[in-house]
Amino acid sequence: MKKTWLLGLGFFSISITWALYNAFVPLFLDNYLKSTAMIGFMMTIDNYFAMFLQPWIGHRSDKTNTKYGRRMPYLLIGMPLGAVFATMIPLHTGFLTLVIFMVLMNLSMSLFRSPTVALMPDITPDHLRTKANGVINFMGGLGSVLAFGIGSKLYGVGSYLPFLSAGIVMLISMIVLKATIKEPITLGGGIGVSSEAKPKNPVRIKDQLDKTTVLILAAIFFWFVAYQGVEALFTLYGKNQLGMSDSAASFSLTFFSLAFLIFALPSGWLGAKFGKKKIISIGVVGLVVIFGSLIFIESVLLLRVFLIIGGIFWACININSYPWIVSTGKEESIGTRTGIYYFVSSLAAITSPPLLGWLIDSFGYSALFISASAGMLLAFLCLLGIAPEKAKNTSGPGNSLPLGAK
Repeated sequence: MKKTWLLGLGFFSISITWALYNAFVPLFLDNYLKSTAMIGFMMTIDNYFAMFLQPWIGHRSDKTNTKYGRRMPYLLIGMPLGAVFATMIPLHTGFLTLVIFMVLMNLSMSLFRSPTVALMPDITPDHLRTKANGVINFMGGLGSVLAFGIGSKLYGVGSYLPFLSAGIVMLISMIVLKATIKEPITLGGGIGVSSEAKPKNPVRIKDQLDKTTVLILAAIFFWFVAYQGVEALFTLYGKNQLGMSDSAASFSLTFFSLAFLIFALPSGWLGAKFGKKKIISIGVVGLVVIFGSLIFIESVLLLRVFLIIGGIFWACININSYPWIVSTGKEESIGTRTGIYYFVSSLAAITSPPLLGWLIDSFGYSALFISASAGMLLAFLCLLGIAPEKAKNTSGPGNSLPLGAK
């Protein structure tokens, strides 16, 4: 558990950076673009690279063999680059330099995101992964809360301060991870591993796509379409629909992230006790109701109350889905399945903001939460096609691993 909390620093720095990116970059783009759909598209152009890089890097890390391990080399390269380019985003001098810094930052983040996530199951026994995912997502949620809460205040002082702070945190996290996380030799394929310890057959991506996994990935796609669209466009919604200031709109997301943070650990415990599919389904149905209700809410106070409830339901989904995906494959395929997971989430990130932005341009800002609610409903329909969970690959007490995923 100590290693899990330390690994959470990686998620802490990633979450801070992404939260600031999603909250403030649309405001930078709004200075140059007047179409919400085009802003949404620009918020996803980097994901075209991430969609292909993250699965390949995750798959590649399964086969990497260095004295630093199989995941750590990607962190040592990607994290410093991500820190530098994140810091440069608010220093842009025009639309072209803004786009260049956006793309370079996201390419850098793609180099280490899948290996960082894959480290969790690498260093965690099978029956503890759901709880461990709660721990690291607690750290990620803490990063988001600080990004929206403190970051919005720093942004009021200077637009460069939140991004500079995120870059510093990322560099500190990298140093701590390098000093404290030692990858298991038997999993890492590192120096000194006997031929018997290495996988006898190569890991192939197409072999990972059984029926249950495909249905789970489809559900993941739809709930990320809903979530990514709301996260990317909420500050514009608050500003243009509710008349909030930039900082007040971004600060409102703190309530969603804070609820996610508080419920991250309980969600992991509930998933382990009652089954991941059941807890995820509760979260999906809950967000159908929450997003649908936000259409009619104009009070900022009531909006923030509903965001708190929504954050709890999002924790039910997000904490349990990645261990679910990992549990459908073998140990040597963890990086590959992590990459597949991020391929689907990146595809959703590419699809969602421009699609929801186009709907906003066509029908008004109420279309944001109508579309988000519809996305969650489609995710629930996918979950209905998945067979009930069975005890599979159980390696410890209290473990109930489903057949099929962050």
